[in-house]
Amino acid sequence: MFGLGKERTAFGKWLDKKGIPQEWVVKETNLNKFTISKLANKADHLPSGRTMKKILNALRKIDPQVKQDDFWSM
Repeated sequence: MFGLGKERTAFGKWLDKKGIPQEWVVKETNLNKFTISKLANKADHLPSGRTMKKILNALRKIDPQVKQDDFWSM
C-alpha cells in the first residue's frame, strides 16, 4: 500500500492510482524528495509556478491530458 495509510492529496492519490512512486517524480523533475512528499501528503502545501510546471511536464509523459487543476486549484 502506498502512503502507509496517510491522508493523500489529489496529487498523491493520482500517483497511487497510476502506480507511480514519488521517487520517479523526484528523478524526472530534479526536485527535492521532501518537496514531492509535501505535495503528495499535505493539502495546504502549494507548489510555486516553476515547480508545478516541472511536475506537470513529467506527469504528461504518463498522461498527456493531466492539468494543473487536477491537483491544485489556483
